Amino acid sequence: MAHQGLQQVQKQAQTLVLAPQLRQSLKILQAATLELRNSILEELQQNPTLEELPIEGISLEQETSEANQEATDNDNVSNDEMQLSEEDYSKLSQLDEDYREYYTQEASNSVYTSEDAQRRQHFFDSLVSETSLQEHLIRQADLCDMTPTMKEGVDYLIGSLDDRGFLTTTLSDAALMTRLPLQDMQAASDLLKTLDPPGIGTKDLQDCLLTQLELMEREDTLAAEIIRDHYELLLRHRIPDIARKAGASVDEIQFAIEEIAALDPAPGSKFSDDNNRVVVPDVTVEKQDDTWVIILNNDYIPRLRISPAYKEMIATGKIVGKDKEYIREKIRAGRFLMNSIEQRQQTIERITEEILKYQLEFFEHGVSKLRPLTMNQIAQTVGVHETTVSRAIANKFIETPHGVFEFKYFFTPGYQGKNGQSVSNKSIKDRIAHIIGDENPAKPLSDQEVVKILAEEDVKIARRTVAKYREELGILPTNLRRRFH
Repeated sequence: MAHQGLQQVQKQAQTLVLAPQLRQSLKILQAATLELRNSILEELQQNPTLEELPIEGISLEQETSEANQEATDNDNVSNDEMQLSEEDYSKLSQLDEDYREYYTQEASNSVYTSEDAQRRQHFFDSLVSETSLQEHLIRQADLCDMTPTMKEGVDYLIGSLDDRGFLTTTLSDAALMTRLPLQDMQAASDLLKTLDPPGIGTKDLQDCLLTQLELMEREDTLAAEIIRDHYELLLRHRIPDIARKAGASVDEIQFAIEEIAALDPAPGSKFSDDNNRVVVPDVTVEKQDDTWVIILNNDYIPRLRISPAYKEMIATGKIVGKDKEYIREKIRAGRFLMNSIEQRQQTIERITEEILKYQLEFFEHGVSKLRPLTMNQIAQTVGVHETTVSRAIANKFIETPHGVFEFKYFFTPGYQGKNGQSVSNKSIKDRIAHIIGDENPAKPLSDQEVVKILAEEDVKIARRTVAKYREELGILPTNLRRRFH
């Protein structure tokens, strides 16, 4: 019998530990423009050796000349700092190589399936992204005890919520779409309403407010009675009429309305994609004459330099001991920050160049010409690891002649199309939207008919895929699109 208990075991392992400066470099790489600006302004307050150059204070040529002079400076402080920076970046390079070697070994020891590819793509797409309402609810639902059919019903209802958190379908329609018993769909709806945030999964505002009071165990209060029995009067703010019908005083009604006002009328809105967020394109791609030009947006990124006063203090020996070591450390941190910002901009520019080369027809003609593209393809061309590309494009936007898009928009799977060419799924969605938009309202096309039309264009996809894309586009099923004249 094997001996069980605590044991001391000594083993040898090789790991790569990220220093704080390397973590800062990765953070800068994946930061959005405005987020990066805030981080730089915070560093300016904490690091006395850093200075922000005024916009008109110094030319780019002059700044480049100063940087080159610093690189060739013979004093010990400058040499030490530059060696440290090069060493740190070599560690980042080594980190990429280790990831490459790891994935190569994994691939040689196991069969890489389509499910593995989907999971891996989901990982990169989810990196540093904000949690959506659906993700928030699915995580909670996964912790609940339910049957497989009930789980299917919950997942379908979660996917049927609008930005406010209300259901966009009836339970009977949901049961028909999923082919589940209506009682299972009702049970799924009851479970969904117990999840956070309170009021989620309800059919309308009245149901949402009542559900919140029920979860607070206040379903027998005057506030609940007003919502349940006198909702139309409440919407018109007819307080005297409500008081008369409810048999309560005006003050009691007013107090109950204040309680109702404290409830959340749109529990899902805090997770909405549109949080009034200011989007600043990190890159602009535009055509000047007959040439496509890439313009990096540096307007929101403060230009930095090391204060000459502190460099002079160290060079002339005006400070010694702990003060000197403190200033040296701040100068190192400042230079590493500037190098990280420069590397970030260079990486974004190189990735944009490759996207422009690969998706040139998109920039010329629009969404219908978008081609399938993976991060691994760009990573191999740029010469970095796939994770570096994923970090570099996270939360970043590119302005094109066809609008402002997230960088992630250009990375999409696809299908074999006409003449063996690849067609992205976004292009197929765009084509489905046009096909349905041109249909006869009295005789709307079925999903199978859309499949046949696409097949005639040498795009072969399954009917369930068309149904999935149609739902993602917010297009109703055939029976709900029919219009009689």
